[in-house]
Amino acid sequence: MKLLLHACCAPCSVYVIKYLRNNNIEPTVYWYNPNIHPYTEYKNRKETLEKYSKMINIETIFKDEYGLKEFTKNTANDIENRCINYCYKIRLENTVKYAKENGYDAFSTTLLVSIYQKHEQIAEIGRQMAEKYGVEFFYHDFREGYREGQKEARELGLYMQKYCGCIYSEEERYLRK
Repeated sequence: MKLLLHACCAPCSVYVIKYLRNNNIEPTVYWYNPNIHPYTEYKNRKETLEKYSKMINIETIFKDEYGLKEFTKNTANDIENRCINYCYKIRLENTVKYAKENGYDAFSTTLLVSIYQKHEQIAEIGRQMAEKYGVEFFYHDFREGYREGQKEARELGLYMQKYCGCIYSEEERYLRK
């Protein structure tokens, strides 16, 4: 199976890539995350994935589009539903489009590993995109390996972010304390 794996960050990629490789699937990693802000955070996450990709010798494609203006334009009127209506959707749709245009059999995302994300909604958006574009959505509940992957990421010295990625989730991080 030729699988394109959307990666939100290196730490979330650790377990997912390990799982796929252990099941004889060699994914191509795909970076597309215009929802991550501010720019310094975007840059840290992208550079960390570049470093990790080299460490584990995996093909990685970077679609480098920092998108603060587009993000705010598309989320400002419905901040509470931004994850489902914009962040997940734009990343998965961009991934499946690339997969279709470049001959991949399937696509998936490392978002499915996080115990903090809206798992069922991510899976549903993945299924919708698969139907829309005619590319299989490879679904697996990777949350089983979340802690293991995070532990390994720390041991490898990877940059570990403190919030989901957007400016609103950064604000929530501070307000919760």
